[in-house]
Amino acid sequence: MSHHYTGPDFGFPRGDARLDLTDLFAFPKPGDPGKSIVIMDVHPSIGFNPPGPTTTEPFAPEALYELRVDTNGDFVAEIAFRVRFSPADGGMTATVRRVEEPDAAGMGEGGEIIVQGAPVSMGREARVTEAGAYRFFAGWRSDPFFFDALGAVNNLQFTGEDTFADKDVCSIALELPNSALGGGAGVNLWHRSLVRADGMGSGWVQADRGGRPHQTPFLAGEDRDAYLSAEPAQDERFVAMFAHALEHTGGYTPEEARTVAGTLLPDVLPYDHTRPAAYPTNGRTLTDDVPDIFFPLITNGKVTGDKVGPHSAMT
Repeated sequence: MSHHYTGPDFGFPRGDARLDLTDLFAFPKPGDPGKSIVIMDVHPSIGFNPPGPTTTEPFAPEALYELRVDTNGDFVAEIAFRVRFSPADGGMTATVRRVEEPDAAGMGEGGEIIVQGAPVSMGREARVTEAGAYRFFAGWRSDPFFFDALGAVNNLQFTGEDTFADKDVCSIALELPNSALGGGAGVNLWHRSLVRADGMGSGWVQADRGGRPHQTPFLAGEDRDAYLSAEPAQDERFVAMFAHALEHTGGYTPEEARTVAGTLLPDVLPYDHTRPAAYPTNGRTLTDDVPDIFFPLITNGKVTGDKVGPHSAMT
């Protein structure tokens, strides 16, 4: 289920599908080693709890969507890309800002504008905006996640039915120079959604976050809200929570479970643009079969996969 349905009982964070982060991808641009492509997918077109279609509005104008970049291995953002959407003539436009430390580690709307007034694709036509060294797309697209979600909630009894084959998701895609990710080759990436804090003036709070797929729906327990509002640099505090879940799902001993949990945290996606992308060691491509990596891990080899492969077409 990737990060689809991050909220309690396979619902949405704060009950809002538009805030729900689903998948994060990062890979070198084919044919151009000087650039990378990062895709943040949010807002599934179909809900699980409650079941049925979600809103047709792709993104929340009152929210911020951020790509966060740790350049030195401290799991704190030194660079952030902030995307804000605005209603426009029956559709939406996007503004993208880039911010560096120390402001990147905080919450806010500031930063250098790198893309402004980019139209959001509300239909099949892909509306791509070029702005200097950047190219940007945002809008509805075929969900590139392939997974038997019903099997996941049926005690991991997978039948091979691809729940997301005919579903859509809202993508935020940014093509950028590798230099915009920082001076070195290797970085850690994650994304988050922010909303205004109730009763706290103009402040922001974190609604959802993630780097690696699947972890929040299956391993975050009673401390889910604390986990979703935390930063990767704080993830050591959640190792025990993940370990407890792994003991249950995989029959690990406490010592084994803690070791495995330590490989899953901090919740970031490592990415080195000088090497081919392949999950989980370096970024993630649109066809990486992450369920077949994740479920053998959390079940201690009892479940080897979900019997679903990549979609034949993703548009």
